[in-house]
Amino acid sequence: MPVQLRKTLCGQTALVLLFFVCSIILITIFEHCAFCFHFNIFTCYCFLQIFRIFMRINVRVLFMLLLLGLGIIFYIGASTSPIIVFVFSVCIVSFVLSTYLTKWVLSKDEGPPEMVQISDAIRDGAEGFFRTQYGTISKMAILLGLVVLSIYLFRSTTPQQESSGLGRLTTAFVTVASFLLGALCSGIAGYVGMWVSVRANVRVSSAARRSAREALQIAVRAGGFSALVVVGMAVIGIAILYSTFYVWLGVGSPGAMKVTDLPLLLVGYGFGASFVALFAQLGGGIFTKAADVGADLVGKVEQGIPEDDPRNPAVIADLKSMIEVGDNVGDCAARGADLFESIAAEIISAMILGGTMVQRCKIEDPSGFILFPLVVHSFDLVISSVGIFSIRNTRDSGVIGTIEDPMSVLQKGYSMTIILAVITFGLCTRWMLYTDQAPSAWLNFALCGLVGIMMAYIFVWISKYYTDYKHEPVRNLALSNSTGHGTNIIAGISLGLESTALPVLVISISIISAFWLGQTSGLVDESGNPTGGLFGTAVATMGMLSTAAYVLTMDMFGPIADNAGGIVEMSQQPESVREITDVLDAVGNTTKATTKGFAIGSASLASFLLFSAYMDEISAFSQLPFNQVDIAIPEVFIGGLLGSMLIFLFSAWACSAVGRSAQEVVNEVRRQFIERPGIMYYKEKPDYVRCVSIVAAASLREMIKPGALAIISPVVVGGLPWRFRSNMMPLSGLVF
Repeated sequence: MPVQLRKTLCGQTALVLLFFVCSIILITIFEHCAFCFHFNIFTCYCFLQIFRIFMRINVRVLFMLLLLGLGIIFYIGASTSPIIVFVFSVCIVSFVLSTYLTKWVLSKDEGPPEMVQISDAIRDGAEGFFRTQYGTISKMAILLGLVVLSIYLFRSTTPQQESSGLGRLTTAFVTVASFLLGALCSGIAGYVGMWVSVRANVRVSSAARRSAREALQIAVRAGGFSALVVVGMAVIGIAILYSTFYVWLGVGSPGAMKVTDLPLLLVGYGFGASFVALFAQLGGGIFTKAADVGADLVGKVEQGIPEDDPRNPAVIADLKSMIEVGDNVGDCAARGADLFESIAAEIISAMILGGTMVQRCKIEDPSGFILFPLVVHSFDLVISSVGIFSIRNTRDSGVIGTIEDPMSVLQKGYSMTIILAVITFGLCTRWMLYTDQAPSAWLNFALCGLVGIMMAYIFVWISKYYTDYKHEPVRNLALSNSTGHGTNIIAGISLGLESTALPVLVISISIISAFWLGQTSGLVDESGNPTGGLFGTAVATMGMLSTAAYVLTMDMFGPIADNAGGIVEMSQQPESVREITDVLDAVGNTTKATTKGFAIGSASLASFLLFSAYMDEISAFSQLPFNQVDIAIPEVFIGGLLGSMLIFLFSAWACSAVGRSAQEVVNEVRRQFIERPGIMYYKEKPDYVRCVSIVAAASLREMIKPGALAIISPVVVGGLPWRFRSNMMPLSGLVF
């Protein structure tokens, strides 16, 4: 790697980490201020000024400031718990390891000039759209932060908060700070993932000229960088918030908040992560499909030119979408934001349920049950790193018939990660969840984790079975093409509907099994009633997500390999090179589908935990037991109906947004083919920039309506029952 590039990379890495650390410190400082509604604007202004100052600082000075910031974080962690120090250490090591992966990937050659030219166009377009999209998201986040601040300023506090002296103003600032940090971490995770991905595609293309295994290794390691950053950001962000609030509020001291109530202050972090994930997936998905549909309808169908043909004006927009927003409904950044949100929600809800169970069981040391999720995901970073580095360039042949199947290589790495996850999860439960009150409880919870790990493996297998070309469903779908388009569409819809059955059965069996194991763990409340059932399901969710970093690596591999194939096609490389990238592309489509199934399964379990945590918070505010939901109450039943309806309405609006955006692309591509007939004969160059700008503007415009529906609906529906029945619980939790 050139010295200048290495210095630039090190400087950018230090800049991002230092900006992240200083953002945490700045948020913590301003929690003590009383600027109320000016809090968000002033904080964001300070973030911008700090970032501009850092851009002018020498790299060595940046590293010194970074070390100082990390020292402050470790001091706060040491004042909280040795477990927090362990979590910080693992996360920092994972960031260092991800930096090594980036340097390794960037040290590979970019290939001939024609490849570099296409890659530069993709990178510039991707980064431009990312800046525009996240600039829009940040403005909406500031507005929503003001709304959240207003709500919490007028919201009543719980008796526990009042007894600890935590007033409305402090609670409001804590929640908004958590929200901003969650959004910030999600945005950083998405950016660094996109940054390395748009630089790895051309290197995979170049490596495919020499060896399929080398191309596979580069794509996997580039995806591994993104995965480690996403998981590491989720874990360290929550750990920093927890330790900061612990020290600032004097948790555990006489008259202060109890440690079991502290996780309730972290819900804003999950909300911020969910907010960014929603709009990143939505805007990215609209961009992807609009570009894809527009390019294919005119280029492949009307003009009869191949896919990724440079004569198609929408090709660069399509390729850009593959890197920036993924191949189907997200990209490296959006998919990372999605799993970031799932991990954050799972960690926070599990901490809340752990704190609630500890209170009911009167366990003397609650830290193990509360911090257990952070330790599990810290080990996830370790075992996933082992799986990533297990994929090496052991063969040096580019002949398709002699190379090992890429899916088999990835599967071996995943199997190794699964085995390590079982071992480390058992050790974690013995270390963190052992209590004299129920000496064998840790073993039951270890089995709960095993249920979750098995569920993750089965989900990966189910997704692979329904999407891999080697298995019967895909082959039968391909065979249906022989009788026409209509039968192919019918067979495809039928296959999609059928593929939902097995995952639902697996989720149902997993929840029941984990709940039963938790209930029989021996942990009981003062009345002798078992209390470990919900926490058992939380542990199962942790087990499923204990290999999240490696699964996300396989997902990131997909769009990188897809773009590599596009670059090879547009740069008119030999057919043998295209054959290698086609194999990687086919495997990438399967891994992307696998990750979608994995994300949906983990989100299902996480939603169950979030609803349980929601019920606990309602009980804390109302001081009344809230253990079940009666759907015979009309308002409750209506809330469930409205939540079911939102799925279809949201999907309809999203599809309509894609259709309208695609129409603009189709009209533009048709116009260029008519006005520039020389395009078809390589005598004129298409206007790629025009198509990119059309798709970008349309996707950002169209994502507002469906996104607003998802955010506003719970608030509106949750407020309606109070007009009819004063003793009704809010129904916002039932909407989703």
